[in-house]
Amino acid sequence: MAKADRLARLDEHRLELEADYRTMLVAALRRTAGGRPGLFGHDQHRRAIAEAAPMILEITELGDEIDGMREQLSMAPFDLHREFLASRGPVKAHAVGEPKQAQAWLDRLEATGSTI
Repeated sequence: MAKADRLARLDEHRLELEADYRTMLVAALRRTAGGRPGLFGHDQHRRAIAEAAPMILEITELGDEIDGMREQLSMAPFDLHREFLASRGPVKAHAVGEPKQAQAWLDRLEATGSTI
């Protein structure tokens, strides 16, 4: 019974952290949609990289913590975190800019009811 209680508490904490993750990601997406690049790592300017680095680190560390919890609970990895990580990095010259990409993410999250 103790193991079941521990797993139930872990799952409850995971849900709280996933809500925190979504809140942080939405805030970062709004910042980027407002014209401050760096979240997706498309902009190679040092200033944009430096300004976005703490935000990206916080989101990534939390996502990794959630994935660790999900592994303990025999759950699939946290899809939102995986999608975010996959969307980062260099893109071709004709790709949409980070503000438009961030707005598309916000629209998608709102349509699926994932925003907080």
